[in-house]
Amino acid sequence: MPIDAAKATSADPRTTELAWDHKDVQLYHLGIGAGAATPEKPHPATDPDELRYTLESALHVLPGFATVAGGGMALAGGLSAPGIDVDLAAVLHGGQTVTVHRPLPVSGRATQTSSVPAVYDKGKAAVIVLRSEVADDDGPLWTCDTQIFVRGEGGFGGDRGPSARLELPDRAPDLITERHIREDQALLYRLSGDWNPLHADPEFAKLAGFDRPILHGLCTYGVTLKAVVDTLLGGDVARVRSYTTRFAGVVFPGETLRIRLWREPGRIQASVTAADRDEAPVLADTVVEHS
Repeated sequence: MPIDAAKATSADPRTTELAWDHKDVQLYHLGIGAGAATPEKPHPATDPDELRYTLESALHVLPGFATVAGGGMALAGGLSAPGIDVDLAAVLHGGQTVTVHRPLPVSGRATQTSSVPAVYDKGKAAVIVLRSEVADDDGPLWTCDTQIFVRGEGGFGGDRGPSARLELPDRAPDLITERHIREDQALLYRLSGDWNPLHADPEFAKLAGFDRPILHGLCTYGVTLKAVVDTLLGGDVARVRSYTTRFAGVVFPGETLRIRLWREPGRIQASVTAADRDEAPVLADTVVEHS
């Protein structure tokens, strides 16, 4: 089988050197919509709060950047782990958690240590769980937990893994906001390191079962986190402690995301849907824990 779960989970951790600078951070921010108009910021290009994402002299780093620092090596590491050989056309991002140990620097060099804690058997699919821990000379920076959904690779008799779902609060959202996804959003976002042709090549997208390229799940992930920070956390990226989501559906470039947010003690719960497709689910089980 293309996936040998025992080999993948017993393999020694792999280390990768990461490096980034302000240009990488700015490109990531632009890829998730920085500088684009929103309901809260109709004229963002010179808005001081927005310039913190786009102007190098004022730059801060949204924690979602951890998923692409060094060229998106976390996801690539999972697909190249011992015991794993899968077709990119069968791969979808299942879920993502970033835990921040201290504010991310605008530029830096760090070491990433990656392992595969589990491979779950979902019957018609397999889920590869990848953990990447990143540290620099001053200590731990962040931990990424990534779930990679591989269609057609289940049925090997393994553990099905957790299946609990997070219920939405039984009350109206504290805030509903929208973010438009430009037609070229995926083409810009992929420059941060995720070169899967599923997000750019119409013919490859058809092989994967889509009538046109889809947006990267991690782009939607970043767009949503930026919306949370900008609307409910006072624009302060340093308040984010962790951010987790389950990718519940796809987004097509040109659509609009509808983001519903609920404030709770120490955290914000979110639900993201495609406003143009009858509120089709996009992100579920989504929580930002903050100070």
